[in-house]
Amino acid sequence: MTVSLLGAADIRRLAAELDVTPTKKLGQNFVVDANTVRKIVQAAAVQPSERVVEIGPGLGSLTLAILETGASVTAVEIDHRLAARLPQTALDRGVPEGALTVVDADAMRVTALPGEPTVLVANLPYNVSVPVLLHFLETFPYLERGVVMVQAEVAERLAAKPGSKIYGTPSVKAAWYGPWRLSGTVSRQVFWPVPNVDSLLVGFHRDPRPRGSEEERLRTFAIVDAAFNQRRKMLRQALSGIFGSSAEATAVLESAGVAPTARGEDLTVDDYHRIALAAPAA
Repeated sequence: MTVSLLGAADIRRLAAELDVTPTKKLGQNFVVDANTVRKIVQAAAVQPSERVVEIGPGLGSLTLAILETGASVTAVEIDHRLAARLPQTALDRGVPEGALTVVDADAMRVTALPGEPTVLVANLPYNVSVPVLLHFLETFPYLERGVVMVQAEVAERLAAKPGSKIYGTPSVKAAWYGPWRLSGTVSRQVFWPVPNVDSLLVGFHRDPRPRGSEEERLRTFAIVDAAFNQRRKMLRQALSGIFGSSAEATAVLESAGVAPTARGEDLTVDDYHRIALAAPAA
């Protein structure tokens, strides 16, 4: 199968045809370089037989690079004009019928994905990247791995380890599902329009066994939020609001094997999970 990718001129022509101007509101920065979209697909190690979900395919540059491997794609697009045009673009560029499924919807509201894809590959809008990632990981347990392009600062936070200044709520919540790693750099010049921030690729592999139940996840995430809302305070103080008092927070922390004088940035996701398990039932 030969799929021809989009170049900068193709993307501008399609945008003009659809009267699409990339907007900051939707976080749209279209990739106009074929080598870059191939790099993203290679970082995700997409195989011919796999089904991939792409969030925000836009005009289809990354979509075609995924389809070029022989994989099939479920693409979730919030912009109705782009969602309507994408299947025709795919056919025009050599993609066989049936390889692409387009879901015309807001990714934050999607609760089912045709074909239950196991791989996530996306150039995510900067303004919603973390909420969208967490929503997909929470909602679609069959997603086994993925690579996404996001703002450099976001990628670094997702992959950050305990003790780092950039380690925070996104780091812990993402780690609930499995390990994350930085997977490559991307030049600003491959985008249209050129963004005023740097981008990085970040990848994940889901742990084969769930870390805990949905109730445990919600309790853990509430504790994470409380710890980082007052990240400069010791945990016995930061968590006093959740557990009723500093003394009660101290008792829960000690029961979980966590030092009450530690701070939120010192703890792993396993530590937070143990605190949730040690906490008295609501």
